[in-house]
Amino acid sequence: MRTWRSCCLAMLLTILPTALPGTAQADEGMWTFDNFPSAALAAQHGARIDQPWLDRVRLATVRLANCTASFVSNEGLILTNHHCIESCLAENSSRDRSLVDEGHLARTVEQELRCGTQVADVLIEMENITARVEAATRNLGSAAANDARKRTLTQLESACEASSAKSRRPLKCESVTLYDGGQYFLYKYRRYTDVRLVFAPEAGIAAFGGDPDNFQFPRYCLDMALLRAYDGDRPVKVAAPLRVNFSGPARDELVLVSGHPGSTDRLLTVAQLRQARDVELPPTLLRASELRGRYIQFASQSDEARRMTQSPLSSLENGLKVRRKLLDALLDETLLTEKAAAEQALRARVASMPDAAQIGDPWVAIAAASETARTLDQPHSFIEAGAGFNSRLFRYARALVRGAEERGKANEDRLREFTEAALPRIVQQLGAPVAIYPEVEALTLAFGFERMREWLGPDHPIVRQLLATESPEALAKRLVAATTLAEAEARLALWNGGAAAIAASKDPLILLAKSVDAEARALRKRYETEVEAPTRIASEKIAAARFAAFGTAIYPDATFTLRLNYGTVQGWNENGVDVQPFTELGTAFDRATGSAPFRIPDSWLKVRDRLDMRTPFNLSTNNDIVGGNSGSPLINASGEIVGLIFDGNIHSISGSYWFDTRKNRSIAVHPAIMREALLKVYHAPDLLEELTRARR
Repeated sequence: MRTWRSCCLAMLLTILPTALPGTAQADEGMWTFDNFPSAALAAQHGARIDQPWLDRVRLATVRLANCTASFVSNEGLILTNHHCIESCLAENSSRDRSLVDEGHLARTVEQELRCGTQVADVLIEMENITARVEAATRNLGSAAANDARKRTLTQLESACEASSAKSRRPLKCESVTLYDGGQYFLYKYRRYTDVRLVFAPEAGIAAFGGDPDNFQFPRYCLDMALLRAYDGDRPVKVAAPLRVNFSGPARDELVLVSGHPGSTDRLLTVAQLRQARDVELPPTLLRASELRGRYIQFASQSDEARRMTQSPLSSLENGLKVRRKLLDALLDETLLTEKAAAEQALRARVASMPDAAQIGDPWVAIAAASETARTLDQPHSFIEAGAGFNSRLFRYARALVRGAEERGKANEDRLREFTEAALPRIVQQLGAPVAIYPEVEALTLAFGFERMREWLGPDHPIVRQLLATESPEALAKRLVAATTLAEAEARLALWNGGAAAIAASKDPLILLAKSVDAEARALRKRYETEVEAPTRIASEKIAAARFAAFGTAIYPDATFTLRLNYGTVQGWNENGVDVQPFTELGTAFDRATGSAPFRIPDSWLKVRDRLDMRTPFNLSTNNDIVGGNSGSPLINASGEIVGLIFDGNIHSISGSYWFDTRKNRSIAVHPAIMREALLKVYHAPDLLEELTRARR
């Protein structure tokens, strides 16, 4: 049998008489901090990870809006990836100057740049609320239970935040679903909304190799950045930051990753995996591939055009590669066959339970809901999920239109993204003075209109409404040229004016959002009732069966919440060739061609003779990570940072569905190259000294 595992697969196969002995064990598992398998780690690796260790690492790990990070000084300094703060660089750039290209180093407090849409969250407490959610949904039909669940979660979040509102440091409370509804928690965060950029290298060295090297190894990327969190215009005081050990780890050394993996689908049924394979991924890939071509064509017009599309193109190319490999994984019938065998094993176990008749067959229910999803997927994707209105400006318009309506309702009756707990984040995003380029907005919006007409057909009511008299390009250009939503002041004025301001607005994007909102809401409601609700009820029944068999001896799917994983520093064998786990600076210069994306920046070329070419650059480990773990600290058993996670190899992408212990590898920046860069290339001894004096 292959040594890869989906979550729970090895455990499920042990209930079959044909389970194979001696299967190699992988260090897989994205464990919650309240259920970390310290005893298993001690038995396997001889390391002691106790509660004080877990508490200290938890309080030093930071969740950004899109990635993970960690506190690395007592003065609120935060270490993360360059690609995690690329949007901040882009927002502080202009048509004539790209900070993504140039990088940034703040030598004074005044030179630190505000990242207007960024947040930094630290997990303070986890509260199990499963019993209260179950009580609220007991004996209800699927649609009623789905509504009751959302109301209950909103009420619990609001009560949690209200109880801390009078303290000097109120908490941000978020409900978390684990094990596909087997458990519900309230995660309580301390949120910092004043986050400033201190240091980022040039993109040429942060992403050396660009898209061709993305998800590959060996790698030579200084994918690092330093932020600082502020509280009341003062740097956050951090009692116990993580200390950086610039020596890094040794081959085969135990290393742990503390971070926020975005999402995995290891608990999905075979029907859901086939739905993703057949219905969801192919059209997404087609649209993304064509949009990539549009970006590249636009960027070729001038340096100014290249700067405007640099950040969105980089993000799009990364997503394309991920989705392509996800589709490849789901097209591997061997893996799906083994997944089906595990599913059948659990179904047989459920059928033998005393209450089997009451449980029914939740897999059949999910399969039926998946079939319904096939008919709803395209209109839902284009009209409600936003593929047909691919524009930041339109997303502002929809937030304003829906916000005005939702804020007039009781909190528990609102759409979940407009509850009282969610509003401060919306206001922050609306008020951030970000750079918006009309040419790019018109390009993406026209593309969305074109693809919506192609996939839904020219006679679809929404398509006819939009394009009866104008071409997609003409409509997009007219809307973008006439809107005022590119200005933060205009957006905030509409938000603060509420329903009256929205009703009176003549902004064309506001009018567009209003004109399609009824149809979009109807699609959303139908999807929630016919797909989401029955799937949730069935998933909870499957989760109950898993708990009956295994309890919390298995780990839950990733949900962009804090997890801890352990592994070792190691390479792998690729087509008979051993891939070594470390790279060195000298080989980066050997690989350089002088042309992007293999061009080393001038700042490095100028000091080449002073650099130690033996300096470790990147390293690989077998830690179990996915997107969202970018920026996670790689930590040794002593609780020191010995690396900075920034990527996985190409085999790691299938980690969304299962873990391949033979080839799935995480890629990290070695701390030695961080020290070499800060000291010799960027001449930032004060910043390096702040990193080295971190006390705990």
